[in-house]
Order: sequence, then C-alpha cells, then structure tokens
Amino acid sequence: MTDRPVRTRIAPSPTGMMHIGTARVALFNWLYARHTGGQFLLRIEDTDRERSTEAAVQVIFDGLSWLGLEPDEAPVFQFARAERHRAVVDEMLARGAAYRDYMTPEELEAEREVARAEGRVIRSPWRDLSPNDAPDRPFVVRLKAPLDGETLVDDQVKGEIRFENRTLDDLILLRTDGTPTYNLAVVVDDHDMGITHVIRGDDHLNNAARQTLIYQGLGWEVPVWAHLPMINGPDGKKLSKRHGSQAVSEFDDMGYLPEAMRNYLAKLGWGHGDDEIFSDAQAISWFDIKDVVSAPARLDWDKLNHLNNHYIREADPARLAGLVVKILKSRDVAVKSADEALIARTIPFVRDGAKTTLDLADAVIFVLKDRPLELPEKTRAQLAEAEMRERFVRLRAALGAVTAWEVPGLEQALRLFAESESIGLGKFGPQLRAILSGGSPAPDLAGAMTALGRDESLGRIDDALSLPA
Repeated sequence: MTDRPVRTRIAPSPTGMMHIGTARVALFNWLYARHTGGQFLLRIEDTDRERSTEAAVQVIFDGLSWLGLEPDEAPVFQFARAERHRAVVDEMLARGAAYRDYMTPEELEAEREVARAEGRVIRSPWRDLSPNDAPDRPFVVRLKAPLDGETLVDDQVKGEIRFENRTLDDLILLRTDGTPTYNLAVVVDDHDMGITHVIRGDDHLNNAARQTLIYQGLGWEVPVWAHLPMINGPDGKKLSKRHGSQAVSEFDDMGYLPEAMRNYLAKLGWGHGDDEIFSDAQAISWFDIKDVVSAPARLDWDKLNHLNNHYIREADPARLAGLVVKILKSRDVAVKSADEALIARTIPFVRDGAKTTLDLADAVIFVLKDRPLELPEKTRAQLAEAEMRERFVRLRAALGAVTAWEVPGLEQALRLFAESESIGLGKFGPQLRAILSGGSPAPDLAGAMTALGRDESLGRIDDALSLPA
C-alpha cells in the first residue's frame, strides 16, 4: 500500500446530468481526502465529443459546487491529453509491454469464433510475430497481458480478488485511428495526477484487473483500489427513474439542502455506529474507506426527508428565505423586495413540519397575500352570523390591547379571551386562522400573528369585519 500523501479523484463523463451514485462517489473521495489530510481532484472524461458539451461539463461543476465538494486543484480534461496517452503507448511498445496487431476485421472475427469454441479469450497471432513482418495496413495497439498466473486486486471494500490472467484478454490501448481507449487513458491520467486511491463504483471492478496490468507494464505504482457498492431503489432493484429523482440537480429542485444530502449520501454504505445525524467535521473525523460495506445500499426517501427536516430546522432563516424566494419566483409568484425579510421572520414558525424547502414555500404564502384577502366561503358565512361577528369585534378589541406582540403575549391574550367568553378556542380559532391566512396553510394562531406583525394582523381582522353581514 502506498505511503504517499493521499490524492483521490472523481472522474465523471459529461452526459447532461450528475447521477446520485456519482455524487456519493465524489463525497466518499472528498471525505477520505479530508480525513487523511490529502487532496481531492476532478477529472472530466470528455472523450465522447458529441455529448461533452460546455453545458454538460457545467452540470458537473454545478453539482459538485451545490454539494459543497470543491476540488483542490483545477480540473483535468482527458481529451486534451490524447498526445500524452499515445506517448505512453510508445513507451509500452518499447518495453515490450504492448504490441501492434494487424489483424483484419475478418481475421479478428475468425479468431473470435475459435476462441469462443475453445473457451478462451482472444489472442492475436501478432503478439509473437516480429514487427519487421508488419504489412502496410491499419493496426491497433494491444496490451501484452501475461498468459498465466494471477492478477491481484486488493480492494479496500471488496477484499482480495484474484483474476486468472488467462481470462484477461490483450485489451486494445490505441484504436486504428490512433485514439486511446478508456482503460489506457484512465491509468495514464491517474498516474500523472498522482492519484493514490481510486475510489469508484463497483461496476469498474473488472477494469481494476486490466488497469493493474497496464500499471505493471509501465513499471508504475498501482493505486489503492476501493470499489463502492451500487445504490438500489427502495425495492432493492437497480436504481432507475421509476424510483424518482436521480440527478443531483433534481434533488436541489425538489427542495433538499446540500448538507442533508451529504449526511444522507454518507449513510449509503457507510456509517458510524448508530449515529444518524452528524456534521461534516464529524464525518471527516470518522470516515475510513475500509469501513464501507460491500452490500448495495438502498435509497430511502423517508430517511432523506427526516434528515432534510432536521437541517431545515437548524438552518439560518435568512438563508432559507433566499431559497424560498427563488422557488416562489419560479412559480411566477410576485415577490416584493421587502418580502424576503418577512419570509425570514415567518420561517421559524413554519419549518418544523417542512420536509423540503418546497414545503417552506407553501407554508409562507399566507404572509405575502395582499389585503383585503379573499376568505373561504364557509368563513364568510360564519362571520355573517350576528353572534360570531360580535365575538370577533370583542376579539379584535382584546388583541388590539396586546402590548407585547410576540407568541407568549398573544397566546395569553387568546387564552384569556376564550375564558372571558366561556368557550373553547375551537369556537373562534378556525375562523381567525382563515381570516389571517385567506385559507392558505398557516402555523398556530400566535405564530401566524407574530409573523404577520401587529398592523397586518389587526388589519386583516378589520377587513373581515368590514364585509357585509
């Protein structure tokens, strides 16, 4: 195992979205780098030129930025390094670790049929032929893999995995047009970036054996491998769109906070005892890649919602207000410049029941309504009754006498009014809530009035009393 300073990386391909599995890989790489005092790097594997647009690359940058996982160095772009990849292949040819394969497509197909019938991998006859006999035609460059023995992948998550070399083919390093293949480019880039620990999804486990052979063929130090289990849906099946959101940007759009996502993603395959909620500092202190379990993790919306509610309750109301304003504007709700402060004042009264910031946006609508509010038909009918109207005239007077317009004082005023009327709160509370909110969701009465403020609360009651009987 390497004793170099730890350097981890995430190497996504720009495909238009950043998957939740990629986000967890990024988090585990970031946590391990921070835990060891190392560095976390980013490489964009942009060799698919059709899909590797500027916008697709920006999706990756935005996703990492939203998650709070900023790399420690400028990103490396794989496509720009093609000349370096080809130079390494020349070195492998010189070392005898690779060879030029001049098989035609027809010869390759014939070899494939024979290999299939004999139950072995493809081996080109050019592996052992002299390059002096090379014909004047296109060729690929293949790795000259060992024919016997084993290749060991000592994986920090999966344990020791042994691959019989006779089952590993001479993989192509350069195509006939001179473009490098994935496995070659990954090895060269990881080596040149000084990556010590390759932490990625276990769909790359077989690549680890092939990449180990490339490292060995170049005489380079092999990195420490760690292959993470997949994330399944709540039903235990492979995660797909039927399970809901998958892209990191969609979790943002659905109202989840990045700190909640970090906490939740950390729990998908790793944990610290029975701790469900922990800070970034705690996660960094506790995290070790060797503690990741090898079994697939399951997406659990209830746990994510529980965590998100916790972080919403812990967050600065001013920050949440800024997020809520963006949501409301996306819904074409007119938000005035002074409304953000009003929303921030309201959030402490409505956030306990909010699973997402979308819920918060729904919960603060009542304070943004312009007077006079449109009341529910049932409330209008009740206020038209003489007894109810007279009761609300007395309630208006009682509330108008409150000097400390805060929750304790308002709760006391409502309680004393109910006692003076010899009735329960249920005899006027629902109507008062409707008057204050216009029928929209609202917190408890004292909280709603505190959020609205004295003048707005009393003004809404006056508006209701001015309606024709």
